[in-house]
Amino acid sequence: MRAVMLGMPGAGKGTQAERLARELGIPHISTGAIFRDAVQRGTDLGKQAKAYMDRGELVPDAVTVAIVRERLQAPDCRRGFVLDGFPRNLEQARALDEALAREGLSIDAAINLVVPAEEAVRRITSRRVCSRCGATYGAGELAASGESGGDVCPRCGGQLVQRDDDREEVVRQRLRVYEESTRPLIDYYAARGVLVEVPGTGGVDEVAEAVGRVLRERGLGIDRG
Repeated sequence: MRAVMLGMPGAGKGTQAERLARELGIPHISTGAIFRDAVQRGTDLGKQAKAYMDRGELVPDAVTVAIVRERLQAPDCRRGFVLDGFPRNLEQARALDEALAREGLSIDAAINLVVPAEEAVRRITSRRVCSRCGATYGAGELAASGESGGDVCPRCGGQLVQRDDDREEVVRQRLRVYEESTRPLIDYYAARGVLVEVPGTGGVDEVAEAVGRVLRERGLGIDRG
């Protein structure tokens, strides 16, 4: 299955995309992770990307499309993939469709996780990342682990920090960019008959079950018997 995970920042796209990909045995391809890796390694691309990301802006289409196209040519993508964070606008969506069409392929499902804007802001601004191992935690996960103070990684004991692009002023800018550039993708994929919408306000397991249910209704995803 070839799927795209949609939704505003904070909708839970990364969590659900990773879980769905793991269940299907196909790659979870996150452009955010690709860019953050480049930033950490200090590559030229990483330096360019960081400037945009820190302002809550999008990395230019030409760079993003080239990276994704290269990734989709890898052998592990032959059985399918779940894209997370791409496409972000109509130009990227059309570029993706053109690249797949050259191989006689197409997107099977565009899964839109629906959450209120203020819930998205709350989720992102409460998120913390371990400076040592890179693990990411929401406020709920920290509370469940007994580290509700939000400064110690339950996994390795490293210091938890807030990413620059998770600050509230940056998050609200990211939501404005989403409304202008990314939201039109919903109409784009709806017109192609591959859009499925799932409430993203429940727990992780609840949302994952809802995603699986709508995919099974379309003859996609995991057959749970």
